[in-house]
Amino acid sequence: MKVGMLTAPFATENLEVVLDFAESASIPCLEVVTQPGGKHIDPDKLTPKRVKTILDALDERMLEFSSLAYYTCDITNPKLVGKVQAQAKKTIDAAVKLGVPVVCMLSGFPAEGMSKMDTIRKVLPKAFKPILAHARKHKINIALENWFQTCLQGIDTFEALFEAIPDANFGLNYDPSHLYHQECDHLLPVSMFKDRIFHTHAKDTLVDKARRARMGIYANGWWRYVIPGFGNINWGEYVSHLRANGYDGVLSIEHEDSTQTREEGFMRGAWYLEQFC
Repeated sequence: MKVGMLTAPFATENLEVVLDFAESASIPCLEVVTQPGGKHIDPDKLTPKRVKTILDALDERMLEFSSLAYYTCDITNPKLVGKVQAQAKKTIDAAVKLGVPVVCMLSGFPAEGMSKMDTIRKVLPKAFKPILAHARKHKINIALENWFQTCLQGIDTFEALFEAIPDANFGLNYDPSHLYHQECDHLLPVSMFKDRIFHTHAKDTLVDKARRARMGIYANGWWRYVIPGFGNINWGEYVSHLRANGYDGVLSIEHEDSTQTREEGFMRGAWYLEQFC
């Protein structure tokens, strides 16, 4: 298992700046944000020359890409789904060129007038069908992050998703932090969906139980996302479950901790997680 990082907090920096930081912080893997006009990887501008430049830069620093990240919730919007499908295919093509095995995406918000479950069962199979076909052709896995505000909320939604879309190359970019503050069992999916976990996010959750008891669960501000090691998740226990269920991929730090700077958060998270790798 290796430590990685989602490059989103460096969105305004060129990719080479991110690579230099990852090398200095001893973070060997990168989950790289892709978007048209983006500074990290723009699938529309990934010429053979640019591919060679990126691969050479990785080799020089002994780094690797664990996944390409194309995060949008527009896939459940009937007016925008075609655009999302087209861009997802371009991202898959970029992954092939760069030798990256996984493309990370989102399940999208509930479709207008529909529940999360209905969206999973009635909208997502059709929306993802051409994406998965293109990915399967090129031996790429599609991994959805289980951000609780999208259709993937509780474990029951995971079950519904894989019943609706059983494709073997369709799985999770599993993030335990989104289940923790909901008081769902964040360890259970590791065994339930062991063949579907293609990538993982390393993000912790800090729950202020005293504040929650005073404010109530419907209030805001009694939980927040933090860097691994600064919250309530037992990372040794979590990694042990991953290992026991055959996962030997990346722990990709998703930095959303407002109390730590960009660089110090990634470095502290990497130092902490390294002991389990």
